[in-house]
Amino acid sequence: MNQVPPLPPMTCDQVREIDQVAMKQFQIPGIVLMENAGRGAAECIDQIAPDGSVLILCGKGNNGGDGFTIARHLQLAGREVTIVAMAPADELHGDAAIQAKIAEASGIEIQILQESDEPPQLPAADIIVDGLLGTGAKPPLRGRYAEVVEAANAASAIQFALDIPTGMNGDTGETGATTFVADHTLTFAAPKVGFEKRDAVRFTGEVHVISIGVPLKLLRQFSA
Repeated sequence: MNQVPPLPPMTCDQVREIDQVAMKQFQIPGIVLMENAGRGAAECIDQIAPDGSVLILCGKGNNGGDGFTIARHLQLAGREVTIVAMAPADELHGDAAIQAKIAEASGIEIQILQESDEPPQLPAADIIVDGLLGTGAKPPLRGRYAEVVEAANAASAIQFALDIPTGMNGDTGETGATTFVADHTLTFAAPKVGFEKRDAVRFTGEVHVISIGVPLKLLRQFSA
């Protein structure tokens, strides 16, 4: 698994800026960054989690795109993987749509969560991966996303969050009434400043920093 040099905690805007500089100045396509993030996260999950089935919750944005990527790499590692997606692939955009279509073509089971008055019933799994919402979302959670997080928290599974737990503000550590409670958070590029605030550790669990493959030169610009 690729290791990231120790970096100070960063704001969500700083990490998004790293993405943008990597794409514009270093000519790294966004899909490559997502592939690197997803593969690194999958390797971390496979190393940490005991043998067992994996359920990946995928939202409509890039956090969900990371989840689709992880699903493929965990399948390659021999895991039984199921995805619950908040929208079909043809309703997604950009790199997330590409990764969703690759996962679909790979034969991974994808269940689309339909709108309903009934609480969502998640498939049973030993491991749950939260790829619902990323750094752009702020608490409180509402609607179907809140219902899915509540269902995940009620499951007796090892819980992994991607980048930040859904329902948390990555800058302030603020959480709403419903927030994904992770045993491990796989955060990309650098730890987020909010992880050290409030009672964030109760929701992040152990934090692991995952490389997205940007050059060391770029990381040092942001950690100086």
